[in-house]
Order: sequence, then structure tokens, then C-alpha cells
Amino acid sequence: MDIDLSPKLPQKLYGGAGGSYHAWCPNDLPMLRQGNIGAGKLALEKGGLALPRYSDSAKVAYVLQGNGVAGIVLPEKEEKVLAIKTGDAIALPFGVITWWYNKEDTELIVLFLGDTKTAHKPGSFTDIFLTGSNGIFTGFSMEFVCRAWDVDEATAKQLVGNQTGNGIIKVDAGVKMPEPNKDHRNGMALNCLDAPLDVDIKGGGRVVVLNTKNLPLVGEVGLGADLVRLDGNAMCSPGFSCDSALQVTYIVRGTGRAQIVGVDGKRVLETTVKAGNLFIVPRFFVVSKISDNEGLEWFSIISTPNPIFTHMAGRTSAWKALSAGVLQASFNVSPEIEKTFRSKRMNSEIFFAPSK
Repeated sequence: MDIDLSPKLPQKLYGGAGGSYHAWCPNDLPMLRQGNIGAGKLALEKGGLALPRYSDSAKVAYVLQGNGVAGIVLPEKEEKVLAIKTGDAIALPFGVITWWYNKEDTELIVLFLGDTKTAHKPGSFTDIFLTGSNGIFTGFSMEFVCRAWDVDEATAKQLVGNQTGNGIIKVDAGVKMPEPNKDHRNGMALNCLDAPLDVDIKGGGRVVVLNTKNLPLVGEVGLGADLVRLDGNAMCSPGFSCDSALQVTYIVRGTGRAQIVGVDGKRVLETTVKAGNLFIVPRFFVVSKISDNEGLEWFSIISTPNPIFTHMAGRTSAWKALSAGVLQASFNVSPEIEKTFRSKRMNSEIFFAPSK
């Protein structure tokens, strides 16, 4: 595969007093287009409102920083108003209308990762806004707007033309925004920092996996996701998705090293990763990471709702399942070397703490 897999940072697409929206460009990260994956990041200042919109792609949203409010309207359903905080993951199926609001001093930052196979532009999200200078009703004639909304022309002109903001605005102090309903979080959001751990290795790392069991809406989105927190100087076992899924990884915090190996044993990526980087592991390629002293945390989506991984080191690795004779012949080593190899990593899996 002759394609650039190196991690990239996003580019700012639009913004104003209320905040900004950034996205990763397929021209900079070609695997986005090849894998039909989109990635974007919303940053809202205090009082910032991301205007109501819907998208041409199903997504998973992950709150990277801050506290805020999200409004979600599923097709033919009532509005859900959720309190959101750092660590929240939210599945956003096709057709969902969303808005996002920050009423706190701390900047609210939300990551969006999703599938663009039905998008207008492969590798990019296209949002269709309900209001604002580029809202859908700016394209209709006043006759159509008046008939659709049953209002007179003067009212229709105000509704269509008064909001001159584009995508993100700063809400006037006198506007009363809706308060979140704690019951609306049920089935809509999962906090990955509070959820039960799927993997917890002392000195190694921890994993929370999003799937159809703990967040059923990911089944409608068609994606799985996980949050991985790797301890300082620990290693994540080399492994690959054995169900042909792509793995899209955003580095939340920390720094470390990553290697990806593909066809014919060719190392296709060796790089340092840091907070804000996004990179994609192609189907069936093997990836491994080693964190620096402060540890490494990343959020990933996988292009299947219930992903299955095969690990190439550790107690549960594929090596441990193979018979001794096969290993000895395949490696072309003595029985003693094969026994030594098999005896290692018997009490560790997935994450390996640094040697003492």
C-alpha cells in the first residue's frame, strides 16, 4: 500500500464569536477517502451554540473537554436534551438533528468520527443547517416558506433572514436555553470514564468498549468504538481487526510511538503520536503503540458495531493457540527456543507494563 498513513491535525472550516469547527481533509489524510471515514471537531466558547443541523453521515461523538448541553432529535421522535461532559460518547444515526451548546467558562470540545459511504464527498462530513446564513430555507422562495410554515411574508422574512451567523453563533444573554433532562441520557450516551472497564491491566492500561450492549444506538450507526488509556511506558500488544474493520484513532492526550506493519512484513508507519493527532489503520494491518512517561490515551472508532481483534502477543495471542510443532517449523528454531517463546507473557494480555 503506497499511501500516506502519518497522523494529521485538522483544519479550521468555519467559526466566529461562539466557537469554531475543524475537520480532517482527505487530501491530507488519504485513508479518509479510501476508507470512507469522516472526522471533525467542534469547539464552543461560553455561550456558543452550534446551530441545528443534520448530516449525510452516521457518526459517533466523543466529548474531549468541558461540560455542555446537546439537543438530539431522532426521526419522528421528540427532542432529547442531554447534559454532556468530558468522556461522553454519543451515537448519532442517519437523519438525526443535533445542536450543541456551552454555558460554562471552559471550552467545550466534541470529536466526531463516522462513516461516509453515503456522503456527498467520501472522507468528509457534509452538515445541512436548518437556520443561519446557509440554512436550507434561504434557498426556498418566500411563497414556499409562507405556505410551509403558515406565516405571512413579513414573519417569514424574519425567520429566514434574521440569523446571519453561519453554523456557530454566540447566544444573546437574554435567551433562555433549555435545561437538560437527566432521563434523556438513558440509551443515548455512555461516559467512557465512568463506565465499567472491559480490560484493566495493572501498570498496563484500561479499555472501555462501546458496542450494542452498552450503547444500543451504535448498532444503527454501524460503528464500534473504544477508549484506551495506556499507562506510562506501557505497550499495547501488536494486533489487527480480524473482521475487516478499519480502525480510526484520535489521540486524546499524552505522547507515544506507533508502528503499523502491512503486507509482506513491510513497516508502513513508524511515528510519534501526540494529542490532537488522527490516524487510520488499514484493514488487516497490524498496529502497536508504546506510551511515553506520562501515558497515552486514545479514542477509536471501528467500522463494525461489535469488532473482533486478534492479538499477536500476550496470554490470549494467536501464538498460544498454535501447536508446538507448527511454531517450531514456522520459526525454524529449536524446541528449546519454541518453549521459551511460548512460556513468555503467560500472565499478561493486550497491555504490557514496562520492565522493572
